[in-house]
Amino acid sequence: MRRAQQMPTPKGEVRSPGTDSDFQEQKATYLAIVRLVERLHRQFLELVDAELDRLRIVDVNNVQSLILFNIGREEATIGELITRGYYLGSNVSYNVRKLVENDYLVQERSVHDRRSSRVRLSKKGLDLYNHFEEMFDRQVAAYQEVGEIDDLKQATQTFRKLGEFWGNQTGYAGRHAF
Repeated sequence: MRRAQQMPTPKGEVRSPGTDSDFQEQKATYLAIVRLVERLHRQFLELVDAELDRLRIVDVNNVQSLILFNIGREEATIGELITRGYYLGSNVSYNVRKLVENDYLVQERSVHDRRSSRVRLSKKGLDLYNHFEEMFDRQVAAYQEVGEIDDLKQATQTFRKLGEFWGNQTGYAGRHAF
């Protein structure tokens, strides 16, 4: 009979994952939250899609809309968008190019470094940004009917802790601030 692999705990104790019901419960809960995060992200993108459909906007997709929203009233480089941890590198470049082509972003080359450029929302991009501000206002008002601000604060704290943990596990701690 094979022995279960011994696993160190944060306190330095050794536990056997195959026999420890607390460990198995924690593992099941951990895996459930991983699936939930993925499902919530997909569901949120569907919500953004529904808003774009409601506005009859067809020249921008949900991910591009979130890029616009995260740039907001500021300026950013593609590198900054990647560093913030919101998007994957090649996808950011493609999506920014499409947003520029469809007049949602204005892209200007840096006068100091011709390899770098900054992007900001155009008038059309600001109009869409404002629509999403209104959508989020509606959602927050509707959430008040079913939940409390403390629920959101607790969820935020938990997700930040999980993000920091995952960053430490991959060696990217500090790269994507949570």
